[in-house]
Amino acid sequence: MTAVENSLRRLRTDHLDLYQIHRPDPTVDVEETLSALSDLIHSGKVRAIGTSTFPASEIVEAQWVAERRGLDRFHTEQPPYSIVNRSIEREVLPIAQRYGMGTLVWSPLGQGLLTGRHRKGAQTDTHRSGYTPQYFSDERKLEAVEQLIPLAEKAGLPMTHPGVTSAIIGPRTMEQLDDLLAGADVTLDDEILDRIDEIAPPGTDAGPNQAAYTPPAVSTVSLRRRPVAERSAA
Repeated sequence: MTAVENSLRRLRTDHLDLYQIHRPDPTVDVEETLSALSDLIHSGKVRAIGTSTFPASEIVEAQWVAERRGLDRFHTEQPPYSIVNRSIEREVLPIAQRYGMGTLVWSPLGQGLLTGRHRKGAQTDTHRSGYTPQYFSDERKLEAVEQLIPLAEKAGLPMTHPGVTSAIIGPRTMEQLDDLLAGADVTLDDEILDRIDEIAPPGTDAGPNQAAYTPPAVSTVSLRRRPVAERSAA
């Protein structure tokens, strides 16, 4: 509640058109979260609610809880999606389509990898490389980029998917904005899409460092390993 009030004050408005939860909070029950968000909607401070980088299982649970408890449900999901990060095609996009959720994908250019700026054997001089250097040095991703560049030069357009409602872009110049907007009215032909599927198979990630959200059950050692004493006894 406090976060929304602060956002309204900073934005100098009386309501938010869309308020999204950024990644699941394992310490808070989803029913409690939906209850608070429903109160915000009923008070007129928020028009619609959504999720960001939620696993498919968490989305399904939230929709089930909303229906069973008579709470407002999530209407959008904001996942990472690009040619080098296609894992959401397996579950997240189909689930979003099933529940009629809008999908606002982020990092459609793979954090800059798909711009052609970062090449195999070249020195990376971006501020992001200091934050996630492994992302720009993964050989599998860089090899995929090398194969995709000829296709990009031929088409000059992004990949599309029927489950994607819109893409979040982050241009730093008007030239970059114009280039991004140019792809909005054109569709890639099957020949190019088939070649993309060969380079980066549907539902896969081009490298091991693509996970935008790692659940505590995976990232927390104590949640995926029994105590040493129990392991020794076994």
